[in-house]
Amino acid sequence: MRERNYGFLLSNLILRDFRIRYRNMSLGVFWSLLNPLIMMSVLTFIFTRIYRNSDIPHFHVFALCGIIPFNFFALAWISGTISIYSNGNLVKRVLFPREIVPIATVLANCIHFLIQVALLLVVVLLAGYAINPYWLLLPVVMAFEVIFVCGLSLASSALDVYFRDVRYVVESANTLLFWLVPIFYSFSQIPSQFRSLYQYNPIAAVVLASRHILLEAKAPPSTLLWKLALVSFASLLAGLWIFGRLKRKFSDYL
Repeated sequence: MRERNYGFLLSNLILRDFRIRYRNMSLGVFWSLLNPLIMMSVLTFIFTRIYRNSDIPHFHVFALCGIIPFNFFALAWISGTISIYSNGNLVKRVLFPREIVPIATVLANCIHFLIQVALLLVVVLLAGYAINPYWLLLPVVMAFEVIFVCGLSLASSALDVYFRDVRYVVESANTLLFWLVPIFYSFSQIPSQFRSLYQYNPIAAVVLASRHILLEAKAPPSTLLWKLALVSFASLLAGLWIFGRLKRKFSDYL
């Protein structure tokens, strides 16, 4: 396949993954909106009615700022992990850069991510928060998360070809990370000795940066952004290296 056709292949893989996800679903893309709204409602009920967390105003918006970045991360990582094995026939029969497959899968999830980010902005405005100039930083923050997930997916998708239980490790890691990302608790509640470490967790950093921008109308701390950028690009480089080392024998295991 000629190099000029790789972009065509990438776009087709993205659209195919998007269509397959909602095939035969009567509500279609509406599920992208319904899932975070349900989770937001449940967390808001628990932490405002049962376990009261009254020091956080507009808790539903606060929670949604955490739910949406985490949902994208968890779904994109697990679908990226199984992407090479799921596309085994394509990988074995067509000559093209194999890296395109997990990257296309992650980018397909970006479509749902954009829909959910639009939902978040609507909820923020309905809660009474105003548009501020720092909203322009949101695409940069979200882009770092996409880069981070691409790196993870490249590594885990390559390993999944050789070790089929990698996908279950990823699912367990997602469950663990749900509690290690400040989705329903604030950064101020984290003990001081762990705060710097938390900022090296890219998903936690995205959540914190989003709250700075949307709820506090101020730019995220520069230290938070450079840590997010550093870990994101390190993940991508490591993922490309691992994938490059393992892809040579994919056909023997698929």
